[in-house]
Amino acid sequence: QVQLVESGGGLVQAGGSLRLSCAASGTIFSINRMAWYRQAPGKQRELVAEITSGGSTKYADSVKGRFTISRDNAKITVYLQMNSLKPEDTAVYYCNTFLMPNSRGSYDDYWGQGTQVTVSS
Repeated sequence: QVQLVESGGGLVQAGGSLRLSCAASGTIFSINRMAWYRQAPGKQRELVAEITSGGSTKYADSVKGRFTISRDNAKITVYLQMNSLKPEDTAVYYCNTFLMPNSRGSYDDYWGQGTQVTVSS
């Protein structure tokens, strides 16, 4: 059973910073990509940032230069450092990972429960 536990969300003023963390636990054989998505009220879930097992990163245009994704493979944890936050960054942020739980299985997507980020103007 794989679990993703997120932390670090909250309320912050525009221009402020937050750091999200997502720790994976359970039976894990191999992890490929780890990513953060977000979903604002009335909008579709969108990719915010992703990082591959090799460390390559990709960002949504709206967060480039403000957000930084990183991972600690030993702790099986992915982070999202969010700086210069804007009200339009307000959303529920979801951790996502593409992993193989055991050597006989296959890669599949796993999701965290989501953490609320609210940026006030």
